[in-house]
Amino acid sequence: MSIRVLIVDDSPLARGLLRAILEREPDIEVVGEATDGYRAVDLARELRPSLVTMDMEMPGLHGLDAIAKIMRTKALPILVVSNVEDAATACEALNRGALDVIAKPDDSEARVAAFIAKVRLLAGMVVATRWRAPQAQRQLAQEPKASPTRRPSPAPPQASAQSRLVAIAASTGGPQALATILSTLPADFPATVLIAQHIAEGFSAGLAQWLSLSSRLPVQLARDGETPRSGQVYLSPSEHNLALSAGGRLELRPRTASDIYHPNCDLLLCSVAEVAGPRAIGLILTGMSSDGALGMAHIRAHGGLTLAQDEASSVVYGMNRVAIEAGAIDRVLPLAQLGASIDRAVRAA
Repeated sequence: MSIRVLIVDDSPLARGLLRAILEREPDIEVVGEATDGYRAVDLARELRPSLVTMDMEMPGLHGLDAIAKIMRTKALPILVVSNVEDAATACEALNRGALDVIAKPDDSEARVAAFIAKVRLLAGMVVATRWRAPQAQRQLAQEPKASPTRRPSPAPPQASAQSRLVAIAASTGGPQALATILSTLPADFPATVLIAQHIAEGFSAGLAQWLSLSSRLPVQLARDGETPRSGQVYLSPSEHNLALSAGGRLELRPRTASDIYHPNCDLLLCSVAEVAGPRAIGLILTGMSSDGALGMAHIRAHGGLTLAQDEASSVVYGMNRVAIEAGAIDRVLPLAQLGASIDRAVRAA
């Protein structure tokens, strides 16, 4: 059975390029094109494609609102195909129900191959009808280019040898889950949070900016050689793999040819297990693949606490399922309970 794709983009050049790329593949069929959000919603309902590729900036109905309408009626897999400059807006699209985001392909073989692989991965995935995003997380719909402002606050203390370290692995559906968890952690959270979230190159900075809108804690991209601080959230850039060095500093390591998904979740979790031992708290969230299951087992073997998001609250029950079935998880919890559970575990230490 062929993969049926609906292309949504107001640029004739972009639509033509996407069609040309997709129609080279014998198992992919372009069933329609839409140049604005209203038409996208209508065609999604009429054609029932396997996948919708969605641009953000369009006349009439904005891409964010088109995604929300599709997900509230006849939910379909949606892949945001966007410019890296709109990364924060693209991350808000994930909150509206889109499955993933990727940069617009050009004529380079690597970008074309990545785009085709993402289409095949997401096409036909069963997705649930979504509720409307909370008002606080819709800010970027009105001001897509705006940067969030934060009141100046004292620098959080450096993590001590006794501080807990929270390491989180996530993939498809992860940005929404991370926003929920960070929104429930208090401003005086006394631990460092390290995150490896699978995301396309160039979108990590936008994700950090978007997560800051929901978090009481500062969120930033990890920098090589930095000493992690308690009460700080560090996100791995997708262009590198994040790890914790033996001396307790952040390390950005080069990606390898074996890294199918990036950044590598297992690398982060295993390094935290080795350095923090029983002080480590590992959390694995929604997502495709088995990345992270080995790292969670490593944390548990070193005396750390391991948590997993449950099936019912997951967009994709994949990474967490593998870790649970491998016996690497101490507690399986719904998304709504994970933030409070982490906070209690940190303070009980």
